[in-house]
Amino acid sequence: MRLPRITIITPSLNQGAFIKQTIVSVLGQGYPDLEYMVIDGGSTDNTLDVLRRYAGQIDWRSEPDRGQSDAINKGLQRATGDIVAFLNSDDLYEPMALHTVGTFFAQHPRVAWATGKCRIIDARGAETRKAITAYKNAWLYLNSTSALHVLNYISQPATFWRRQVIDQVGGLNEDLHYALDYEYWLRMSQHSRPGVIKRYLSAFRVHSDSKGGTATAMQFAEELAIARAYTGSRLLRGLHRIHGAMIVELYTQMRKQRWALFRSSAETARALSGRLR
Repeated sequence: MRLPRITIITPSLNQGAFIKQTIVSVLGQGYPDLEYMVIDGGSTDNTLDVLRRYAGQIDWRSEPDRGQSDAINKGLQRATGDIVAFLNSDDLYEPMALHTVGTFFAQHPRVAWATGKCRIIDARGAETRKAITAYKNAWLYLNSTSALHVLNYISQPATFWRRQVIDQVGGLNEDLHYALDYEYWLRMSQHSRPGVIKRYLSAFRVHSDSKGGTATAMQFAEELAIARAYTGSRLLRGLHRIHGAMIVELYTQMRKQRWALFRSSAETARALSGRLR
């Protein structure tokens, strides 16, 4: 069985703390026909030092761009792989993920795009938010186009599509900043449903500087605007608005609990320090 050529694109900007782990997770796949690009937006931290260490193993460039979607589109325009995807510069692939993806597409020649399961990890790489992962997996197994208009159950780092799809639906919308992947899924879903790979393919990192860690309300507001543009159903629009509000409130309470725990730990540490003096 011939495995398809896969192109992975990593958009990057000042993620020197994590990008080496991302690169290693891609190159360490051992996939036999891999094209890997890093499109950097002009980082001023140690990112370029990391990229130079992998010269010859990755195709990289660093120049000012108009944001994440612009960087990804540059990569998509240059991609030569049969299958393409993008992996952000703080996320990871699970071992053997690309072999799993390549085999899936080889065995399902009519599938235009496919998605799998994705863990959530913190800045240290420890798995977190397991309940949220389980919730998304439940919807993923259902794989309903109507449900996709209500919530984005598709994990971006675990999603891949055939390069021909770009000719059909175009590149990413460069006017979007938080939910550019969701808009792309809805655009592709107008033509076909994704194939579902019931294995963990990737890990999405949430940390203090990531979009997922700092802009929940803005992300869901952008998702709601996108959903409204892709469905005329008042019911689905209403369900999306309600679901988004519930998730934003959930994340707000989670942040409050973490802050309360941090304050409690700090107060305990101060009290112990005073006793030891």
